[in-house]
Amino acid sequence: MSIAIAYSRASQGIHAPLVTVETHLSPGLPKINIVGLPEEEVKESRERVRSAIINAGLNFPSCRITINLAPADLPKEGGRFDLPIALSILAASQQIPSEILHEYEFAGELALSGELRAIKGVLPFALETSKAGRHLFIPESNILEATLIEKLKVYPASDLLRICVHLTGNDPIACSVVRPANLETLNEDRVDFKDVAGQKHAKRALEVAAAGGHSVLMAGPPGTGKTMMAMRLPTILPQLDEDDALEVAAIKSLSLNGFDASEWRERPFRSPHHTASAVALVGGGRTPRPGEISLAHNGVLFLDELPEYDRKVLEVLREPIESGRVMISRANHQTEFPAAFQLIAAMNPCPCGYLSDPKRSCQCTVEQINRYRNKLSGPLMDRIDMHIEVPSLKSTELSQQTEVPESSEVIRERVVLARARQLKRAKQINAKLGTRQIKQFCHIEQTERDFLQAAIEKLGLSARAYHRVLKVARTICDLEGKENIEKNHLFEALSYRRLDRNVSHS
Repeated sequence: MSIAIAYSRASQGIHAPLVTVETHLSPGLPKINIVGLPEEEVKESRERVRSAIINAGLNFPSCRITINLAPADLPKEGGRFDLPIALSILAASQQIPSEILHEYEFAGELALSGELRAIKGVLPFALETSKAGRHLFIPESNILEATLIEKLKVYPASDLLRICVHLTGNDPIACSVVRPANLETLNEDRVDFKDVAGQKHAKRALEVAAAGGHSVLMAGPPGTGKTMMAMRLPTILPQLDEDDALEVAAIKSLSLNGFDASEWRERPFRSPHHTASAVALVGGGRTPRPGEISLAHNGVLFLDELPEYDRKVLEVLREPIESGRVMISRANHQTEFPAAFQLIAAMNPCPCGYLSDPKRSCQCTVEQINRYRNKLSGPLMDRIDMHIEVPSLKSTELSQQTEVPESSEVIRERVVLARARQLKRAKQINAKLGTRQIKQFCHIEQTERDFLQAAIEKLGLSARAYHRVLKVARTICDLEGKENIEKNHLFEALSYRRLDRNVSHS
């Protein structure tokens, strides 16, 4: 009998390592054996493949069939291997030419009728296929993701028989290599900062945060616009470049909801509920999937009602905030996901929510307020660059606006210019500067250094907070287009550390 080989790929984080599907037909009682560390879903493909081949009008070999998924130490899961397994069986039984299979990679789950069903994680698959110099066969419903990869020849197919006809050369399938043009259009219905009345200080702080990539914690009474402003932060961030957009789309491709073409090149905005578990945030599962922090990669992670999150859940954010990556370990393998998110959080100033609110009096004691704020650990608070207060607005500020609020487009122009200065100077945004780079690019004169040192000692800030103040001041300086950090830049940066101060009732 004979051997045939087809190529596919496994899913391992945002990577897709090559899997060689080897099929051997030999004399013996009819039986299918699949080896090579397959998960249960892959083992079940035996029945799907058998029915799909028969219902497609093809002959299923009546002999002993051994299928090896190499390399043997790489876990394989899902129904993506149905199509390459079926084609390797047909090639081994000489129903289709085996030589031509080496030009392609295949992915797709087979229905019992032979139709192809969509799979998850097509974008990482397609990216690796392009690097390998092969062409790709996928289900028709996955075509939009695959065409995001430039110069990759993608063949969308509806069923197994159609692919076999193509491979025999009788009726070739038209390949798709061009990305749909409408992906480049922005969503015109998105939110805008011009919808936010008042709150000049908070909007200024978010502009600084957007320009430097800084994390922010907003504290204020209910209904002051914290969530409203957080939702609008992505609208003032620079649009994703091609490489970053592909990385974001690849992560979404692996998620439960999959990739949405309408969000192409848009910054992600994730807002998990405060009951979310640590696994929901960082990712996990038997087969690791990206969590909220990875789905917010290159975008915004918004945590509303921050003290209501379980403290252990919040502590898992500490390392990803610094490293921009998360490693999920299992007994037999590790999976790494990118998680370079911008953290924006919101909280009430006290348990009742009305501390310093002119409309309603606070009923909390100083001990209750401090206990509420102490739900957030010192190390976590140190890692948040900016702490701002969002006060309650007077009714006249809402009904009698003297100025028209700036639109997101206007603010975004300033943010883009400030980021361009940072990238030209240090090759990265200010929030990502290391200790050596801070000394090099955030230099201050002796007068400013004495002022900052006195303020740091009075507020009791840590060394990490000291560096974060310098980085925020550098961003404020960049927004003004100045070369050197001045005292007014430091003063404004220190004003964004409001929650470092002790609580007291007047």
